[in-house]
Amino acid sequence: MIALPEVRGKLLRDEPLGPFTWFRVGGTADALFIPAGPDDLADFLKALDPAVPVTVLGVGSNLIVRDGGVEGVVVRLAGRPFAGITTDGETITAGAGALDSMVAKASAKVGLAGLEFYAGIPGTIGGALTMNAGCYGAETKDVLVSAWGLTRSGERVDYALADFGYTYRHSEAPADIIWIEATYRGTPDDPEVVAGRIAEITSRREQTQPIREKTGGSTFKNPPGHSSWKLVDEAGWRGKLFTATGGGAMFSELHSNFMINPGEATAADIEGLGEAVRADVLAKTGVQLDWEIKRIGRA
Repeated sequence: MIALPEVRGKLLRDEPLGPFTWFRVGGTADALFIPAGPDDLADFLKALDPAVPVTVLGVGSNLIVRDGGVEGVVVRLAGRPFAGITTDGETITAGAGALDSMVAKASAKVGLAGLEFYAGIPGTIGGALTMNAGCYGAETKDVLVSAWGLTRSGERVDYALADFGYTYRHSEAPADIIWIEATYRGTPDDPEVVAGRIAEITSRREQTQPIREKTGGSTFKNPPGHSSWKLVDEAGWRGKLFTATGGGAMFSELHSNFMINPGEATAADIEGLGEAVRADVLAKTGVQLDWEIKRIGRA
């Protein structure tokens, strides 16, 4: 059993992680830490044995937790200390635990345009920073000003936009940084107009994506010159059940780049489906599909 420092927040051992993910599958965390605030997290990281792995969990919307669970400590940034949103003139600052959609709504309320696309991303700001999240023609890099976070050793680091080295769904920032807060710049606009664009994005998403299913969002990145959903569809995987160890998983009939857990899937079913499709598409088309969904833990 790993030795863990004293904390002010919650520290739970052998905690099931499935309930924290949109797929509702996966094993346990050796330890799950829900810090009371940034200082609590920093103190914990400074005192924790450097050999113990640390993994950050947001709302679990773009994540597969493997059935064998996650080694070390899983950190979940939850509650008001990590989800605050404030505005100041043309900037909006949000905690890493804030939902992307809430940041979009907050920007509309004060008449700041440019962040509407966040209404279409079912994750948190921390995840958006990590992967340059985007949709409908806009990305995090288009509006981000700066962000700060904590290193694995608990030290604060500050990043300007240029420091991230953003490309499509990728950041050059070290993967072990735990982001705490980000600041964005919007463009002044009529609040009702901004809200209208958010409503359009929300409606489009509801009509074209299986958002009420147990899903993980977009499964694969779009390869250059291709659409992932078309490659999956043309390979014959839309609505086709795949089973590895449980009740099976499939790509949605509504959107063939969205995997769903139709009932009793295991993480092995879901990841196995993704790998089977990648292999099939590569064999049939020569195009390599790369995962957009993050996969963590032991098989």
